[in-house]
Amino acid sequence: MDIRGAASPEDLALLFESFHADDRARKFAAELVEGVEREGTVLDKHLAGALEHWKIARLSRVDHNILRIGLYELLWMDEIPARVTIDEAIELAKAYGDQDSGRFVNGVLDELAGRLELKQKGEERGVGERGFVKES
Repeated sequence: MDIRGAASPEDLALLFESFHADDRARKFAAELVEGVEREGTVLDKHLAGALEHWKIARLSRVDHNILRIGLYELLWMDEIPARVTIDEAIELAKAYGDQDSGRFVNGVLDELAGRLELKQKGEERGVGERGFVKES
């Protein structure tokens, strides 16, 4: 969708036809896609400010979009603890990026979480094994 320049409900429907996902996962994916598209300019401004010796144009599409998703979660998805967001972004980067993507994504998101005072976001609710939020 990033390469084509836009996301539509039809694009997401095609994706879900190809990859099975339950309704909860579909809703979450749609929220991420729509949010990242809507807030792309703000996200990229924050990313550009955190990149040392890099420009956004030099980022791989994979790393760029993982960073956008992670930063969107940090800024607008209060129910997801920062630690969970960063850990999941690192895992995505390791799976889909190059050999250095995990460390790179970790460094950038950790820097942004610190700058934006979001490192402790979600910790007050308590996070258990594998990032699941414990109900109080």
